[in-house]
Amino acid sequence: MIEIFDVNYNLMSDNRSKELFSLRKKTFKDRLDWIVNCENNMEFDEYDSEHTTYLFGTYKEIVVCSLRFIEIKYPNMITGTFKSYFNKIELPEGNFVEASRLFIDKERVQAMQLQKKPISSILFLSMINYARNYGYQGIYAIISHPMLIIFQRSGWEISVIEQGQSEKNQRIYLIYMPVDDRNQQILIDRISLAHSGLTPVRDVWPLTFRVRDHGPDELKLNS
Repeated sequence: MIEIFDVNYNLMSDNRSKELFSLRKKTFKDRLDWIVNCENNMEFDEYDSEHTTYLFGTYKEIVVCSLRFIEIKYPNMITGTFKSYFNKIELPEGNFVEASRLFIDKERVQAMQLQKKPISSILFLSMINYARNYGYQGIYAIISHPMLIIFQRSGWEISVIEQGQSEKNQRIYLIYMPVDDRNQQILIDRISLAHSGLTPVRDVWPLTFRVRDHGPDELKLNS
């Protein structure tokens, strides 16, 4: 069973935080070679704080994907770490969240034989459903060019607000991710297309995706 749920920083268990930060180190330092803060084989920074909520995607209680949400009224990477990489960054006033540290652990996905499951689409739908559940107006993020392609291929109608250069002189983008009915339905349809007969329910949070060895998969409310 794939489950997508949220946990506040203050409520994370020691075991879950070690698992998360270790996976982030493997993704962002070891694989992508980003300039990130690592200690004791874990990656974390000043934005991992009481203002942070994490989305976890787990299969059989093992984390396979995750991301970090911070309300933009609090210190975040867009207005902090990445600000100098853009000529101008202006975020609107309102009830918006910043998404960062998004990853899908490819090794775990392969080991658990989840390659044919639409993990990225499920994670993107969970971002929309989370935001809608808690009354947020939309999501902002700074992403790399490869991640921009992944978002665009999902069908999610994201908008590029600004383009900048990373510390490695690579293109990075400030994007806005709408959480309206239309984009929610786009991702629902994409998941349904990947799994014939699957029709996710609107505005469900948390998400549970029942993976079956035989017969159709099923997405429903996490009871």
